[in-house]
Amino acid sequence: MATVEERVKAIASKKLGVDEVKIEDNFTADLGAESVDSIELVAMFEEEFGIEMDEDAALAVQTVGDAVVFITNVCKEQGVEIEQ
Repeated sequence: MATVEERVKAIASKKLGVDEVKIEDNFTADLGAESVDSIELVAMFEEEFGIEMDEDAALAVQTVGDAVVFITNVCKEQGVEIEQ
């Protein structure tokens, strides 16, 4: 199983059409995500990890690194096993 970071980067890369996604990348400024992209990313992350995220809180996440931390915490809260 891939780590949360690897999975988040893979989804962002696929959805946003970016070859390389770095942990410090900002979804909008660096990766070009627009509002609809952000909503779709949240849905994709929920599906990938089998979790439900608070949409407002999830949409407030700015960077790939913040998304990794946010998703990790949600997984722990919801009892979903993940690879660190």
